Amino acid sequence: MKLTERSSGLIRREFLRNSAGAALALAMSVALPIAQAAEVAGVKVDDKIRLANTELVLNGSGIRYAAAGLVRVYVASLYLPQRRSSGTEIAALKGAKRVHMNLLREINANDFSKGLMSGMRANVSQADQQKYFDSLLKMGNIFGQTPLLKKGDTISVDQIPGTGTVILVNGKRVGEVVTDESFWNVLLQIWIGPKPIDESLKPVLLGTKESNDNTRRDENRF
Repeated sequence: MKLTERSSGLIRREFLRNSAGAALALAMSVALPIAQAAEVAGVKVDDKIRLANTELVLNGSGIRYAAAGLVRVYVASLYLPQRRSSGTEIAALKGAKRVHMNLLREINANDFSKGLMSGMRANVSQADQQKYFDSLLKMGNIFGQTPLLKKGDTISVDQIPGTGTVILVNGKRVGEVVTDESFWNVLLQIWIGPKPIDESLKPVLLGTKESNDNTRRDENRF
């Protein structure tokens, strides 16, 4: 069957149009990144989570060091409704929020609690310490219920709108809910306040630095 010149031209135009569409679709599929979980100190860290029917994004995730950077205690991850780079901006955010910790070593829960309390005293004014005294007692009692925290255990400190601050160990709620919703932002000062519990961790949680993993630095010494 012979094709007329007009028919041949229509076929060529249709072919080129379909080819261009296919090329554009391929280019778009290559250009759009696929969200993947990050890995920090061997711990898988989700880019996004759901909390209180809200999608939260990872603001930053890093390692909490002790003993002048010689001991890795846990991986801390901060999840927010939108990414923010300062404590003031985070406090102004409405909605659910989470600080999540994956333990990298066994630790006495009492020692863990003392470390948090020390971080609070260093970053919160005396007036606020008095204001949140009852809430601090509740938090201390929570960790008293779990005498030993093991490597691989997880701790979540959640802000739930309409509920307050909730602490979970290995995904299960422990202790009483702290109903004062402002308390979560006070607790966050432990990690991002003027005198954070770990100076190297603060900028990572705030998203202003990619990583505080000192493994490569240590390897370069030898």
